[in-house]
Amino acid sequence: MLRKWVLGVGLAVLGICTIVLITTGFPPMFVFLFWGVVLVLGIVFERFRYKPIEQSKPGPGWERTTERFVDEDSGKTVTVYIQPATGERAYVRE
Repeated sequence: MLRKWVLGVGLAVLGICTIVLITTGFPPMFVFLFWGVVLVLGIVFERFRYKPIEQSKPGPGWERTTERFVDEDSGKTVTVYIQPATGERAYVRE
């Protein structure tokens, strides 16, 4: 829900700034335009930054950690696995 709200605010800022820049040419609006772009791009590209939650345990060479958290989307517990050789992490729904 917060994600949608922030995206809406970012898009509103972009829209308002664009209209003001086109109609009045008010240069300080570029500051607000910049922050609107930052908000929108931050939300859009956030999904590429975080790994998806897997349904099954990873293969050999992976170690289970004590790190666990509750997935907000499903309400299920997620366990973190790590591959010591590379430091790669995998998130597995329990």
